[in-house]
Amino acid sequence: MFTTIIFIIVLGILVLVHEFGHFYVAKKAGMKVEEFGFGFPPRIFGIKRGETIYSINWIPFGGFVKIYGENGENENDPRSFASKSAGSKAKVIVAGVIMNFLLAVIFLSFANTFGLRIGLIDDATIARDIKIQVIQVSSDSPAEAAGLKTFDEIIKIKKGNDAVSPMQVEEVQNFIKKYGGEEITMTIKRNGGEIDLKLTPRQNPPAGQGAIGINLAKTGIVFFPWYEAIWRGIRDTVIMTANITIALGLFFKNIFIDSSLNGDVSGPIGIAVITGQAASLGFNYLLQFVALLSINLAVLNIMPFPALDGGRLLFIGIEKLKGSPVPKKIEGFVNAAGFVFLIALMIWITVKDVSRFF
Repeated sequence: MFTTIIFIIVLGILVLVHEFGHFYVAKKAGMKVEEFGFGFPPRIFGIKRGETIYSINWIPFGGFVKIYGENGENENDPRSFASKSAGSKAKVIVAGVIMNFLLAVIFLSFANTFGLRIGLIDDATIARDIKIQVIQVSSDSPAEAAGLKTFDEIIKIKKGNDAVSPMQVEEVQNFIKKYGGEEITMTIKRNGGEIDLKLTPRQNPPAGQGAIGINLAKTGIVFFPWYEAIWRGIRDTVIMTANITIALGLFFKNIFIDSSLNGDVSGPIGIAVITGQAASLGFNYLLQFVALLSINLAVLNIMPFPALDGGRLLFIGIEKLKGSPVPKKIEGFVNAAGFVFLIALMIWITVKDVSRFF
């Protein structure tokens, strides 16, 4: 129940911030906004204020702003989306993405002020509560089979009388390499308690996974004054954006070029589970994770793919170049095909999440 409530709150913040960007800029441009909806129809209920209906809908994974004339109709009406210049249309579409980046900067700035757990590159950084933590667990790996989870802290690793309480990531890696093919015991700390897990490092692991299938980081809590926290929030947002862009590019490359799907991708169920884990570790973990989700939403939406904001932006760019809009039948067909693909992809990822987390 705790995880569900936190996930709904997080999702609500991300969607409302994104859609508010569209809503605000559309209003400023003189467009008529017919509906501001959380979730997708069918509608649960709606309240009309002025000319806009504010609604809550049954399908909770998203939201929308319905702008008068956004499908090309009523182009002679000055309050219609279709009547506006390509620049005004583009500003409305980009506004949601900008709001998500801004939200990430704000959350990461607060996190840096209150004390941010970061990966420590060297021992010169002054940090508190230093840990060796699991930051990723690969599917179908010895780590996953043993029950290791993201954010677990490794406090001891042993084989018989040989034991190490690691202070560096390399100590864990060297120990695992030393006992490849033999069962070892890993003591981890999770939610304030200690757990012993047994696993056997692989001698010939799949490419990119390592012997037990985890990524580790030495982390610590670092505090910054507010004036430094702001630029660090901006810097962290830029770094996360670059990493997410590369990851999404590789993901779609795997789909369209290599005809394979990455099993480590998470959908709504996986995100809900990880949100609960982040919240249980503390407020700053949750701030970091929500910032990461906000950047994910921004980068995904701005990609020039049908049915996404970036796809709509692409059609506006084509309209600007050719001097006239793309025929609505063609645009509608392309967007519908893109939407069907995204729904199918979400269903596939959700099925993978169910098998992975339950």
